[in-house]
Amino acid sequence: MNLRVLGCSGSIALDCRTTSFLLNDRVLIDAGTGVGDLALDELAQIDHILISHSHLDHVLGIPLLADSVMQRRLAREDYKPIQVHALPATIDALRRHIFNNVIWPDFTRLPTPERPIIELVTLEVGQRLSLCNLPIEVLPASHTVPACGFGVATTSGWWIYTGDTGPNPALWQTLRGRRIAQLVIETAFSDDERALAEISRHLSPSMLAAELAQLDADTSVAITHVKPGEMAAVTGQIAALGIGLTITALTRGDRFRF
Repeated sequence: MNLRVLGCSGSIALDCRTTSFLLNDRVLIDAGTGVGDLALDELAQIDHILISHSHLDHVLGIPLLADSVMQRRLAREDYKPIQVHALPATIDALRRHIFNNVIWPDFTRLPTPERPIIELVTLEVGQRLSLCNLPIEVLPASHTVPACGFGVATTSGWWIYTGDTGPNPALWQTLRGRRIAQLVIETAFSDDERALAEISRHLSPSMLAAELAQLDADTSVAITHVKPGEMAAVTGQIAALGIGLTITALTRGDRFRF
């Protein structure tokens, strides 16, 4: 599996893009502002978008992408809509608050109801599916809205993305006994803002340490979703904790092969 990190920031600033990962050029996990760095031809190749939850920093690329690629995809002999896969509550939020003909046109019915550019597909935690020959599992998350993470089975082991989450014992139970190639886990705030992390169901470095202590195997860990301006504090606090795993911070533009 080829993975491109299009965005991995908790918000926007110069050189910061919100969460988006591109798998094998055709499957997008979350659709943050990083999607906008793709060329039009690259955007038009995306057949599936997996969404972890409904918050704006993870979904705002969907309506803009649909608008950008509609004519190119409709002109293809093998036309098919872009499938957006998400939990039922997230699908409902997209219908009510994005594709509502107020914030954005309803691309689930445009250009025609018979040939829309977007198809919304519901997921359940625990579900396994195959998209573009990628075996994917929907993983539990614990956030302020219904949320999930995703795991992708690769020849190197599982690539795990937690999505936005606070303490999440169900995830570690699910992952027990698996070989993990890389764990991408959010660490949105420094410990100076731990109270805010707890209220908003995110993680800080000390909370991250408690989560990683529940892993039953050594693995490569990459933190993501750090708020702009917090990176030095977050990485410094993680180093000071001596967690005992190889922990790096994702950077926009990173590429991995698993």
